[in-house]
This record gives sequence, structure tokens and C-alpha cells, in this order.
Amino acid sequence: MDYYIKSFSELSTKEFYEIAKLRIAVFVVEQTCPYQEIDAADEQALHIWMQEGPTIIGYTRIIDLDTTVTFGRVIIHPSHRGQKLGNRLLEKTLAVINTQMPDKPIVISAQAHLTDFYAAYGFVPISDIYLEDNIPHIQMQKGR
Repeated sequence: MDYYIKSFSELSTKEFYEIAKLRIAVFVVEQTCPYQEIDAADEQALHIWMQEGPTIIGYTRIIDLDTTVTFGRVIIHPSHRGQKLGNRLLEKTLAVINTQMPDKPIVISAQAHLTDFYAAYGFVPISDIYLEDNIPHIQMQKGR
């Protein structure tokens, strides 16, 4: 399994196509959530993914928001779920943040059912549950 970290301008057309295809397949089609999946944040983000052969099996993006940093679009390919790859992807994401943005608090908008998953990595809820694209979410922050 290979890991890649690239800015938007470093992505090839094929890489961005494969990332977008996976994100849309899961977040729009599987989760039946019609929303603007490709957005302006993609241009500012660091894109991190795991790949086996030609298949992207995990993905997330990191966005520097000046006073804080966030990550999102955390996804594991449906064919590779149940193998703890989400843990590996999150560990890689946090390592990149700790190296490139070490002094910034990390604040995320997590799907509410993943609260315990993120809590295991030091994230604590900092909001009530709210709907984002009609899916329950909660804002969480990781202490530094």
C-alpha cells in the first residue's frame, strides 16, 4: 500500500478524477446525500490517500484555516472496510498535520456516529449535534 500527499496543483487529472469518483460514490450515492461534493476547499487542501495498485482505498483532505486546521472527506473504499484502514488513514493525516501545522488546534465536523472513533485519538466534542447535509454531525477538537 502506498501513501500520497499532494496539493491540488500537484494532482494529476487522473488522480483527481479517481478521488472525486470515490468521494461521490460514497458521500453522494451511498449516503444518498445530494450536495456539492467538489468544492472550493479542494484547491486549498492537501490531499492524502492510500492506494493499492490502481485503486484508491482511503482518502482525506487537510485544510489550513489560518487559526485552526481541519480535515474531512475521510473515506475508506467500500471493498476495503473492516480492516482498520480508517485508523491508519487518520494516523497518517494527524502525522502530516503535526509536521506541517504543529501549533494549530485541529477542529473537525465529524459525523455524529463516529464520535467514539475520533475520541480514541484525543478529539472531544465542542458542539451539540447538528445537521449538515441532513446527516447528524458534531464539531470536535483535538487538544494540543
